Amino acid sequence: MLEDLNGQVAVVTGGARGLGLSMAGALARLGVHVALLDMLADVTDSAKTLAAAGVKTLGLRVDVTSEDALAAAFAEVSRELGSPTVLVNAAGITTWEDSLEGTKASWSKVIEVNLTGTYLTCQAFGRACRDASHGGAIVNVSSMSSTVVNVPQHQVSYHASKAGVDMVTKALAVEWAPLGIRVNAVAPGYMLSDMTRQFTEANPELTEQWRGLIPAGRMGEPADLDGLVALLCSSASSYLTGQSVVIDGGYSAI
Repeated sequence: MLEDLNGQVAVVTGGARGLGLSMAGALARLGVHVALLDMLADVTDSAKTLAAAGVKTLGLRVDVTSEDALAAAFAEVSRELGSPTVLVNAAGITTWEDSLEGTKASWSKVIEVNLTGTYLTCQAFGRACRDASHGGAIVNVSSMSSTVVNVPQHQVSYHASKAGVDMVTKALAVEWAPLGIRVNAVAPGYMLSDMTRQFTEANPELTEQWRGLIPAGRMGEPADLDGLVALLCSSASSYLTGQSVVIDGGYSAI
């Protein structure tokens, strides 16, 4: 069903580690050549690990809030791997703080990376598709936090940013349908990425509180996203666009 992905070129932001690297790995195993974009220095080493799947890879240090940096990165991807046909936007941050004490700077940083960065990367990808006269598939990483308020942590900027990602997804899906570019999002719940594991190990009581709210009885593993992301990138979902698919073990259903 997903054989059409073989030989395609994907750009994955936030790809140096965590969910971004996991989703990039899923695509690489399906034969997709992958470029990882991240601010972390180890993005180059992370890209090299994906080459074990027998695909071409590229790791670039890029600030997704910089239009110039993104334009240069997509130009390099096209030169080294070929014109990208898949984009996964996984770059994101969060801040936990009481909103009575939060600052404009902390609010702006989360919005800038999560929302503006997603939009700018979509824009760079859309331009690349237009200039190469082909369509493409975008998967934005939203969150169940776009529609529900997680407890007990306070993270209003994160909620707002991810709700914005969902609307950017819908708006671009409609605007870019004539270009043959599909735009969808995945909205994960509590996922045990590398960073989250460090937190859960240090805060076992909060971890149990979260787990108790999940009908599936467990937090998600990064690999739980693999099949959904691959489907959304493939022509197997060619009539699916403008959607944000929640994958949270039932957390937001109650």
